[in-house]
Amino acid sequence: MSPPAKKSKAGLPAARATTLFRKQTKAIVWGMQTRAVQGMLDFDYVCSRDEPSVAAMVYPFTGDHKQKFYWGHKEILTPVYKSMDDAMKKHPEVDVLISFASLRSAFDSTMEAMQHPQIHTIAIIAEGIPEAQTRKIIKMADEKGVTIIGPATVGGIKPGCFKIGNTGGMLDNILASKLYRPGSVAYVSRSGGMSNELNNIVSRTTDGVYEGVAIGGDRYPGSTFMDHVLRYQDTPGVKMIIMLGEIGGSEEYKICQGIREGRITKPVVCWCIGTCATMFTSEVQFGHAGACANQASETAVAKNQALRDAGAYVPKSFDELDDVVKSVYDELVANGTIIPAQEVPPPTVPMDYSWARELGLIRKPASFMTSICDERGQELIYAGMPITEIFKEEMGLGGVLGLLWFQRRLPRYACKFIEMCLMVTADHGPAVSGAHNTIVCARAGKDLISSLTSGLLTIGDRFGGALDAAAKQFSKAFDSGMLPMEFVNKMKKDGKLIMGIGHRVKSINNPDMRVQILKDYVKQNFPSSVMLDYALDVEKITTSKKPNLILNVDGFIGVAFVDLLRTCGGFTRDEADEFVEIGALNGIFVLGRSMGFIGHYLDQKRLKQGLYRHPWDDISYVLPEHMSM
Repeated sequence: MSPPAKKSKAGLPAARATTLFRKQTKAIVWGMQTRAVQGMLDFDYVCSRDEPSVAAMVYPFTGDHKQKFYWGHKEILTPVYKSMDDAMKKHPEVDVLISFASLRSAFDSTMEAMQHPQIHTIAIIAEGIPEAQTRKIIKMADEKGVTIIGPATVGGIKPGCFKIGNTGGMLDNILASKLYRPGSVAYVSRSGGMSNELNNIVSRTTDGVYEGVAIGGDRYPGSTFMDHVLRYQDTPGVKMIIMLGEIGGSEEYKICQGIREGRITKPVVCWCIGTCATMFTSEVQFGHAGACANQASETAVAKNQALRDAGAYVPKSFDELDDVVKSVYDELVANGTIIPAQEVPPPTVPMDYSWARELGLIRKPASFMTSICDERGQELIYAGMPITEIFKEEMGLGGVLGLLWFQRRLPRYACKFIEMCLMVTADHGPAVSGAHNTIVCARAGKDLISSLTSGLLTIGDRFGGALDAAAKQFSKAFDSGMLPMEFVNKMKKDGKLIMGIGHRVKSINNPDMRVQILKDYVKQNFPSSVMLDYALDVEKITTSKKPNLILNVDGFIGVAFVDLLRTCGGFTRDEADEFVEIGALNGIFVLGRSMGFIGHYLDQKRLKQGLYRHPWDDISYVLPEHMSM
């Protein structure tokens, strides 16, 4: 437990507690701040703590669960609670709350936390909390004996013991500033960013930081410079104190009073930032809410002079702060007040993979490779083309398909042909196997995805999948110099069907208008259609034998796509052949027919059709006779 507050003299405030953090301090973190928690655990590890400092997290927007973190090289699970009450009850050893609540919820969560007597210290990270609410928090904290760090703070750090959230920066900075073990110098700062600079200065000029706190930049900080300076004064391990103030407010004058009246006897190095404000002719508001001088006494120049007059060590400028810190420290070492401890190297903490890769320290083969899309930047990129450009140039669905499937900007006539293919393959009625399966599945109460996939699984060489097969067969025959009649005779001799030839309903006398529409477009727009012409010559031979052995829509699209790939100017011959070989053309049928299958699913749901059962009179029951004997 922290020692009781000491009474002050001459009306100066008393320090609430000499020690806020110990090597056994346990905290609850409010908010799903996994990176900050991992940083705290890494700090714990390099400080050689026996156990992690974060006992639990509270996040009202998820259910109770466990969150994975690293403790050195091992993985551990930290509980996350939906309720602060549950967290407090299950972790009575916790006495610190680190609140990453937003400015809208920080007040309520802080007031709730102070209802639990086990909490002695609360760090409030959020800035912009209404000042009226902050003053209520401060009043309640005074009544409860709770130390508030913040609002608008990065937190604080006690080397070798505990750190708040992201204080101290990345692990490499913590190691460089030797924050893994205590030194003899304690500091208090208004600015969180400047506290990191103080860590650096102290590590370079002294034996290191004993404790550091950033009280926050709001007009009404939960704890003041004096609160922490008095703690440091009463802490035996602290041999010298640094205070980094700023323009605005009058809190620094209490330090002057404390020095003059003997309450503060340890050497204090001070500097108030914002001396350049005197160069402006009008009032200047610096970064923090409280960083604005409303009268002459609140200027940084006036406060620096007052501190200097009171007996504090005040440099002539911030640039000389490190020199003053070093000179005071060297004097304390010389007179025996500080006996520097022997340096002990910290344990090695494994570097996070993402950080190591960002620094270029490691390389790892990727599990996946992709060359068509990149979603990591400011906007989505398809095959090197930003999505805004795709819409600006009105490339349409055919253009997008060209980018994602073929990694090319296809000519406009090619994009339109792709869209026409999708339109004519969208549906072919409920009787075909894919639509039938989709309908049966929908009527069985399945969802859209399940119903769609049941239909898609029927696509193959016997239904819809003839595009690739037709393209391969006709291309092979054409490229080998085989005459159409020779091709037909060879396929007959080998006992193979010619893919893309034949239709159950359509014939030479009842042509398929889908094929006619596509044929007219190809003849008018394609620079060459030699493969299609070859297939049409084959059709003349097959329909002379049987009128329904026409070039069907699958076969037409297959051979026409070969013409497109080979003659549009975007592909080499090998690239064109590769797309046929890897099955790109069947994708046209799959994509187009998916639209129809989804339509059938929605139609059945809209019509509220019940469970499908095939009628008995449409099934021929043929049972083996010998089994009935």
